Amino acid sequence: MWKTKMNDSIIQEVRAIRDQDAASMGYNLDRIYADLKARQEKHKADGWVIVAPPDIQVQSENRLALHRVRFAHAEY
Repeated sequence: MWKTKMNDSIIQEVRAIRDQDAASMGYNLDRIYADLKARQEKHKADGWVIVAPPDIQVQSENRLALHRVRFAHAEY
């Protein structure tokens, strides 16, 4: 199971549902992606507003810097 500092009942429930979904598709990433895209298209057809992810252009020389910042650990 997932290991994290946050471990409350809501997080456990979400992870269990997510794991059940993935298991029902044999943990096949292509099937999971196709299912998510189909759900998104259904929601669009139902009138939901789908917000596009931000368009972030990262220059190749800055990729490592972004990676270091994203995964940096705070020291207390």
